[in-house]
Amino acid sequence: MKLGSPFRPRLLSALLISIFLGSAPATPAQAQERGELRIATSYKLMTLDPQYANLNENTSLLSHIYERLVYQDENLELKPGLATSWRPLSDSQWEFKLRENVRFHDGSAFDADDVVYTIERIRDVLKPPSGGFRSYVSGIKSVSAPDPLTVLIETNGAVPNLPLSFSSIFVMNRPSEGFVTTEDLNAGRPPVGTGPYRFERWSSGESLRLARNDDYWGGEPVWSKVTFRVIENPAARVAALSTGEVDVADAIPARDVASLEQRGAKIASVGAARVNFVQFDVARETLPGVTDKSGEPIANPFKNPLVRRALALATDRGILVDKILAGYGTAAAQVFPNSLPGTSAKLLPEAPNYEEAKTLLSKAGFPDGFNLVLAGPAGRYPGDAESLQAIAQSWARIGVNAQPAAAPFSVFNTKRAAGDYGVWYGGTSGEAVDIILHTLLASPNSERGTGALNFGKYQNAAFDGMLAKAESVEAGPGRNAALAQATEFVMADQPIIPLYHFHHIVGYGPRIGSYVMHPRGWTTAMQTLAAAE
Repeated sequence: MKLGSPFRPRLLSALLISIFLGSAPATPAQAQERGELRIATSYKLMTLDPQYANLNENTSLLSHIYERLVYQDENLELKPGLATSWRPLSDSQWEFKLRENVRFHDGSAFDADDVVYTIERIRDVLKPPSGGFRSYVSGIKSVSAPDPLTVLIETNGAVPNLPLSFSSIFVMNRPSEGFVTTEDLNAGRPPVGTGPYRFERWSSGESLRLARNDDYWGGEPVWSKVTFRVIENPAARVAALSTGEVDVADAIPARDVASLEQRGAKIASVGAARVNFVQFDVARETLPGVTDKSGEPIANPFKNPLVRRALALATDRGILVDKILAGYGTAAAQVFPNSLPGTSAKLLPEAPNYEEAKTLLSKAGFPDGFNLVLAGPAGRYPGDAESLQAIAQSWARIGVNAQPAAAPFSVFNTKRAAGDYGVWYGGTSGEAVDIILHTLLASPNSERGTGALNFGKYQNAAFDGMLAKAESVEAGPGRNAALAQATEFVMADQPIIPLYHFHHIVGYGPRIGSYVMHPRGWTTAMQTLAAAE
């Protein structure tokens, strides 16, 4: 079981960093015509609306077209994007200064009114389930543009992490009238951003085609064309890279790293700022697939924290990390790897304790265990389907018979939203600990924008209060300590079982000189450096 530093050492030259930022003029070598970049990705772009759903498959691919006011570098530090500076003017007012001479792909100038439009569209127009970004703007009372390069934001009380929120929001241009709908964008209205690549065409679930933005403010992008091929099957992605069909392949299974290297591919990896977990439906009275040993439906056992705790104690994270991830992962006890800001040093991964787990099940009224269906995606996360099998084997040791049910992510996601599962494997990432706590474990509340990923409908008013108090504290040690305390409190109730923080693994071929990894797990053309001629 690997419990060390979450991030592997990274050798990032100043040149690579400047390429990733897209904020420095291209060097002669970069500017040389490099033709088409072909990327095999596990990310299945679901929509062309950059504000529809806060999922990596959308934010990763759409980041070629759209940009943010600020962004997080590979150390998760905030850096200027479309905003060049920001500062609080009071406890409830922020000022953002915008970058000059930026144009959208249709030739229109970027200015503060586009930022106002973007915030209003997310806050006032998009509704759940398309409100995945609302939590980022829920604290905003009003937004105005006193001049074309200044944005003033009034908040409902102190929002110390407002700049961090803007590292997740893509800026759209204001149309001549009204608001663009998600349906407009998905039906063929060309997405228009300020990013380094322009939209050419999209085939849902199959491919995304982009062309270089020759007027990009950050310098001419290297590749004239970029094509993403959606290949959900990991073996097929590995095969595409091995045969030279693609230049880059993401989400490489750890088991294939050695063979790829033997065939000449290069590998880059980094610890992920994310968590994969088991989540319980704790709201409904009965659950699909959950029965007693004779197959008869039973009352929802996951309402009882003793059952949740028993299953956590019967989960062997060491097997998941060491065997399934082949060491490309870190066992989890909270939402971010230990030592990152906002995490608790007291929460450490536990070795399985089957006897104690059996005792807890007996106290909960299930001395003989029960049956359940353990659902999850296949091919979306490293080790996902294999983890279902390993968890089922662990739980069988305490009498809980779990039937693994892996499905393509699109199918899994649809069925989870429809309430077809009682317990499932999932994953999420975020800019910071509080963002994940806010979306994954806070009580669902559309007005506050909390609980967008709390599919299990877990509610804990005391935790909600602790989290809100922590989020009101200015960024720094005090805020981190409050977040750690809130995490300790909620994890004692075991609304989820944190499993592991996997490492992102990307393979690339001879046309790529280097690939800059990011802990958020994005796959973009901007992270590549073309090989020298």
